[in-house]
Amino acid sequence: MSGIPYRRPEPAARPTRALWALRPELLRLLASQPLPKTLRPGPRRGPGLASGTWGRYVFSIATPLNAAAMGARPSRRGRPVDPPMALDELPLELLVRVLSYVPPCTLVTRCRAVCRTWREVVDGPTVWLLQLARDRSAEGRALYALAQRCPPNSEDEEELPLCALARFSLRAPLRRNLIFNSCGEQGFRGWEVEHGGNGWAVEKNITLVPGAPSQTCFVTSFEWCFKRQLVDLVTEGLWQELLDSAQLEICVADWWGARENCGCIYRLRVRLLDVYENEVVKFSASPNPVLQWTERTCRQNEASRGSH
Repeated sequence: MSGIPYRRPEPAARPTRALWALRPELLRLLASQPLPKTLRPGPRRGPGLASGTWGRYVFSIATPLNAAAMGARPSRRGRPVDPPMALDELPLELLVRVLSYVPPCTLVTRCRAVCRTWREVVDGPTVWLLQLARDRSAEGRALYALAQRCPPNSEDEEELPLCALARFSLRAPLRRNLIFNSCGEQGFRGWEVEHGGNGWAVEKNITLVPGAPSQTCFVTSFEWCFKRQLVDLVTEGLWQELLDSAQLEICVADWWGARENCGCIYRLRVRLLDVYENEVVKFSASPNPVLQWTERTCRQNEASRGSH
């Protein structure tokens, strides 16, 4: 029987060890590259692959020369390893930026005690301004702009252990109740009291007061009882220039109520004093007395005034 003898096609070249030595990053890079038109998979010809097929394409780009041509990074094993750099070797500008990511409490309690350079950075305003600038909320941007317009006076910093911006970041005085022991959860700590009748006492609330840190209250007797507290706004985290800018609103609120079996008379007086304790602004409230056997609810007195 005559005919053309069958000739077994030559198998495609097998990949060498260079293919298996490729880094996973390079393999992912090669897989994401589009195939050139001349090297797209061709039709199968017998048991092997024709020339210019996918098998030869993988082999060709696995060589070191073509791997570099594809933009792959050289192996890290061949590059010299840079020695680690200590933080005290950083330029001052980079050190300030690195420390600005540290929480305020850690900056003051730990970083400030490392060395003299770190102490000067923590005591300076730049690291704290960077922290304020990182707050991109509307209130944060307004506060950052206000801190730039009304920077604290450096001459006043000598009387207090920390700079004004550090105290502000630590104490967070905005939107916080600045009255210490406001509900009597610690007895009469922080208060100056004048007892009348049987004197002051601390009892549980008769009705629930929403938002109170503790469901306890101060209770008076059958005669006038007074209590007062002095709040130092500078110690709480604000600074004099910020208060003088008239850009802050001070809100004063107090809950009060009467027992059902006895009436009461309530008065509230608030004064804003300057550094010499001269009265700048005052507010007072004298609501109508509550008669006996009429009610046992709690109500709130609230007033807002600018810091000017």
